[in-house]
Amino acid sequence: MAVIGIDVSKQKLDCAWLRDVATGKVKTRVFGNRRQDFPRLLEWLEHQTGEPLDQLHVLMEATGIYHETLAYWLHAAGIQVYVLNPAQVRDFSRSLGVRGKTDKKDSVVLARYGATQRPEAWKPEPEEVRKLKALAARLDALDKDIQRERNRREKAEFAMATDILRSIDDILLALTRERDRLQQEVDDHLDQHPGLKQDRALLQTIPGVGPAVSLRLLAMLRSRAFESARQAAAFAGLVPVSWESGSSVRGRPRLSKAGNPKLRQSLYMAAVVGLRRNPDVSALYQRLTANGKSKMAALGAAMRKLVHIAYGVLKTQTEYRPQTA
Repeated sequence: MAVIGIDVSKQKLDCAWLRDVATGKVKTRVFGNRRQDFPRLLEWLEHQTGEPLDQLHVLMEATGIYHETLAYWLHAAGIQVYVLNPAQVRDFSRSLGVRGKTDKKDSVVLARYGATQRPEAWKPEPEEVRKLKALAARLDALDKDIQRERNRREKAEFAMATDILRSIDDILLALTRERDRLQQEVDDHLDQHPGLKQDRALLQTIPGVGPAVSLRLLAMLRSRAFESARQAAAFAGLVPVSWESGSSVRGRPRLSKAGNPKLRQSLYMAAVVGLRRNPDVSALYQRLTANGKSKMAALGAAMRKLVHIAYGVLKTQTEYRPQTA
């Protein structure tokens, strides 16, 4: 088995093969981060390590979109790929006493992480879910652009800037048409994948979960095989993190806020609606506030409850049924 760390950036890939764990000897090489460079990277790995492809273990950090093409390509070639949380790698680097930061050092740290820890192997998302996530992200971007133009229009209207209003209206019209087209593409994509369409319909039986929230929940919950509802909530950044030590440090627990912030924003609004319409969410909120929890802490628990309910609905493939008597 050969362990290789790859520090991924937009332009290049810094690779480090850990030749000897005990002595820390490494062999390093830099390649371009383009698809046409990947075969040369693979040839170098095979030549240097002398291992078959299924014995190559490649570790990289999640770096926005820049690691994705390489991860999918290596996985398709039969290599075991690990995509790590940058925060965990950073903490591991500190534990080693590594000073300074360079791309080469980072690749070596990744290799040492793979050799000494037990990371979970990365599994590609189903292609239909990957496309759905891309469409949902684009919809979010368009919604943000439309809201910005509306804000600009309000200011221009107040200032009676006729020429500016005409320009803003033209942009708003184009953005709105594109959003409608993209929404239709989302609907067509779901029609082509009945399983996803059924899952979204089930999610929308949960009071407080509308079309936008169901789309984001569906993209998250079907992006990987979560083993439990708590694991899904942790992935969404909705588990409380304690900050205590001895008798002097008593920090207020807070949400971890890992994962997609847009999803949490949507779940916040869904939880607010759920306080009035969802009996399980309402009962939880009332119980926590009655026990002295702050309203924000209770809302965080309500958001987490929605993820738990959504996980259960999809796992059992049954519509939402209130559990509160």
